[in-house]
Amino acid sequence: MIRKILRQALGGETGWEVCGEAANGREGVEKAQVLKPDLIVLDLSMPVMNGLDAARELTRLLPDVPLVMFTNFETAHLRRQALSVGIKAIVSKTDRSEC
Repeated sequence: MIRKILRQALGGETGWEVCGEAANGREGVEKAQVLKPDLIVLDLSMPVMNGLDAARELTRLLPDVPLVMFTNFETAHLRRQALSVGIKAIVSKTDRSEC
């Protein structure tokens, strides 16, 4: 449900197109290599490969593509971890002002 809402919000922006989505982190990494997006939004909690592990892999494979973490679990520790693996911004699912 969150993925659908996020897809509608981003796709509704003028000049933006959602080129793909994935059900899990591994699929996201694989699709990103093929689709070469301008921006990647990751969830921290994803099956198969979590958002931090996917970000680590994506940063290695597509270093120029900005990564945004969309999560319910924002803490200072998570922020440090996310920045260390290449995440450029963290957006809280619970803070409507940032969506």
